[in-house]
Amino acid sequence: MQIYSKEVMESSSCPDLSQQPGHCKPLDSLRVSVQDSVFAVDKNILTQNCEYFRALFQSGMRECQQEEINLQCVGALGFLVMLRVLDGERPMLNSDQIVEAIECTAFLQVPALTKHLINIVNSENCLLMYHTAATYGVWELSHNSALFIRDMYTDLKEDVHALPNKLSEYIESLTPSTYMAVCSHSPSTDLLKDFQRTVCYLDEENKEWKVLTHLPVNTSTTMAGVAVLDNKLYIIGGVHDVSKKVVETGFCYNPATNTWSTITGPQQLRYNFTLIGHEGCLYTIGGDYDKKALSSVERYRVSNGSWSFVSHLPCPAASVSSAVAMGRIFICLWKGKGATNIHEYVPEKDQWVLVTTLIREQSYGLYMVAHKDNLYVMRNGPCDDFLLCVMDCFNLSSCQWTAMSGQYANSKGSLFTAVVRGDSVFTLSRKVTTEYTIEDYKWRCKREMKGFGRIGSIYTFLMRLPKATISLTGRSLDLIQGQNLGDLVDCPRLSMRCFDNV
Repeated sequence: MQIYSKEVMESSSCPDLSQQPGHCKPLDSLRVSVQDSVFAVDKNILTQNCEYFRALFQSGMRECQQEEINLQCVGALGFLVMLRVLDGERPMLNSDQIVEAIECTAFLQVPALTKHLINIVNSENCLLMYHTAATYGVWELSHNSALFIRDMYTDLKEDVHALPNKLSEYIESLTPSTYMAVCSHSPSTDLLKDFQRTVCYLDEENKEWKVLTHLPVNTSTTMAGVAVLDNKLYIIGGVHDVSKKVVETGFCYNPATNTWSTITGPQQLRYNFTLIGHEGCLYTIGGDYDKKALSSVERYRVSNGSWSFVSHLPCPAASVSSAVAMGRIFICLWKGKGATNIHEYVPEKDQWVLVTTLIREQSYGLYMVAHKDNLYVMRNGPCDDFLLCVMDCFNLSSCQWTAMSGQYANSKGSLFTAVVRGDSVFTLSRKVTTEYTIEDYKWRCKREMKGFGRIGSIYTFLMRLPKATISLTGRSLDLIQGQNLGDLVDCPRLSMRCFDNV
């Protein structure tokens, strides 16, 4: 019999169950027998994280008084994965581990394990995740896997058709993510509207850009923070003009209703900051105000509409490069002297943690994106060349840096519009929109489409657009730019409503 022992972890902060009538007193340690293995685990950890064990220990049944519990509903491999995740690890899993981990979270009801499985869905395991999660009734994982497959439907079409009909039909009923862009614009007025103040999307079938909606007249995307959270577009801050007076109200676009609403702006006025949407919250990171770089970070909880300060950055910084990988927030901070630090924000501890340092002659991280368990950092090429960038890849699992082969054209900062969808990266410039395929040591050009046709700074992101919204609003960017002002004013399809959140 194999014995796997875990170190005793921190005790629970939950009320002592022994204080409650009919509840047995929890011991610090418990032996759990699974197949041919016995695991020594912290009982409090199981109580906090597993619905099955919480119900068992609160039931007063004879089993909860025993020093050893025999589990027959899960496998040892899946139980071990669960323990690793509860211990703070984020392991990448093979097929056998995935199946047993899904079985484990289905029977033991472990939200942290389900969340980890969602965070590691990729092109290699998405079909297995989807089918297995649907079989065991882990619906959150099944749905997220289906969304990922929908985004890669063209590449996975044959495999999808091999699934049971109900599963393949569900995937086909979903809306794929769409590559979107908005240019830098200052606020306008009702009397002098700027009809180029639009949010646009890429129509991949016709290989052209189309208009989705107009920005509210009071919105500024100049030096603003732009992010997507729960499929809603948020625009925070921005400046009115060269005076750099900050727009104090935030704006939110909901594609499901094709409407804009306003939200309260952060407590600290700022511009040139980074906005990240993550797990029901928006984060404003660093930036500038009154000609000074900021280190403060604020978090907006959508659930209650409130802003609060969280842990400051290790140093003041503006226009911070960031990425979300495996459900984790990462940023680049230039250390100077050929070194760039990668930090992770850990919400549970409200801490910025140094993950690694990139040491190169031109180390400044101009932009960063994430794919699977990799972070891709773009920086100037040889001789500080901004137009031909190089990339370095940091693997979160192995903690190793790899220099990507080749150089990547960065005309008009096109690389800084990079957005990852599935195994693809989309970038755009005024002349061309490019889709790359992410390979082990390089990005390979897959196809090119029509350019964006706009000048100035560009914000890019992904959203899922309901077919009804697209059919109501979608018009060719060329058509919009070619029409006269009177035609646009009379066009009902470009109407826009803006509501204040109460």
